[in-house]
Amino acid sequence: MIGGGIAGVAAALTLADLGVPVVLCEKGRIAGEQSSRNWGWIRMQGRDAREIPLMLEAQALWRSFGARTGTALGLRQAGVAYLAETAEEMAAHEAWLNTASAYQLATRALSPAAADDHVGQDARRFLGGIFTPTDMHACPETAVPALARLASETGAAIFEHTAVRRFERSAGRITGVVTEHGSIACNAVILAGGAWCRPFLENEGQALAQLAVRSQALRTGPAPGVAAGPVGTRRAAIRPRQDGSFTVGRTGAARFDLIPAAFAHARHFLPMARANWRILKLRFGPEFFGALGRNRWRADQMSPFETTRMFSPPPDKALAAAVLAATGAVYPQLQGAEARAVWGGMIDVTPDEVPAIGPVAGLANVTLATGLSGHGFGLGPGVGQLAAHLALGHAPLVDPAPFAPSRFAA
Repeated sequence: MIGGGIAGVAAALTLADLGVPVVLCEKGRIAGEQSSRNWGWIRMQGRDAREIPLMLEAQALWRSFGARTGTALGLRQAGVAYLAETAEEMAAHEAWLNTASAYQLATRALSPAAADDHVGQDARRFLGGIFTPTDMHACPETAVPALARLASETGAAIFEHTAVRRFERSAGRITGVVTEHGSIACNAVILAGGAWCRPFLENEGQALAQLAVRSQALRTGPAPGVAAGPVGTRRAAIRPRQDGSFTVGRTGAARFDLIPAAFAHARHFLPMARANWRILKLRFGPEFFGALGRNRWRADQMSPFETTRMFSPPPDKALAAAVLAATGAVYPQLQGAEARAVWGGMIDVTPDEVPAIGPVAGLANVTLATGLSGHGFGLGPGVGQLAAHLALGHAPLVDPAPFAPSRFAA
């Protein structure tokens, strides 16, 4: 197992529960990157229809994990609400509600009055919204390490600060991995390295249509309550934290640094770029020649995974300030709230913003689990379980075809 984020940890836990010997190698620390930097939402609401069956499995797993770990996950089922300030936004929410109706979800529409009531307002700021009471949220900073501890207690061997440099091969199959501390023999590999999967596979001679975008979020100090669970609007999204503060972000507030892979996979990503051009910042940055650039290395050489143990990109502080100001405008209870912390993260993105889970062409016994595209924390347990079942050759609980990495082949 390569990668100690939510997907890799969940896959390791699935394998350990099945009694399968598993070793997880993480180049830095468990959940050191995006798995601890996300908003903490565990939502069905608003997902691509292809993800809904997998998300149903993921939510069941979250409940099971919560029962096994107690309060360590910070898990709470308080629902998720999306509120609309414009007719265009409301139409989009209603369209998703129609799409999801085939799955008999608990999502319901909110009237303007109900939307106001949900967030303790009476200003008729909203035209309505949708609410899914079965959705949940958790604390990413503690949840993924808690799941890693559970996996370790169940039998998984977990090694932090252990970068995997290359695969070892024999007769066309992967027989082991070379880490910075030595080799580990194995029968199969699950690659769940987030934004690092593309450069890793490129170094092995395989292409992966995956890029990375920078995003940011912030944490307020303790503030008056707004709603029991997360609330999203186009201008600002919030999640209540256990200490009375809030995690705050904005969908689509991202920056993409142009790197060689952006040109190699441009044909795949152009539709997404066109759809998001208003909110996506493009720039040439240091990453063109940095860790996510076109590097090559041998098994006996230091890899980019050792020179950059944890990707901790600086946040766009001006954008964070704008989001915080919008938060106070949308949720008056949070007017005057200050940012106690602001952080950046690196999101691994596929061209259709749906995860890539399945076998890697040309690498017979390697299963990929990546491209969670900024909404993978909640989906992560399902991603890990599906990857583990595919790696073992077991019949998966959901159809894996929509997630096949081969859908982006030339």
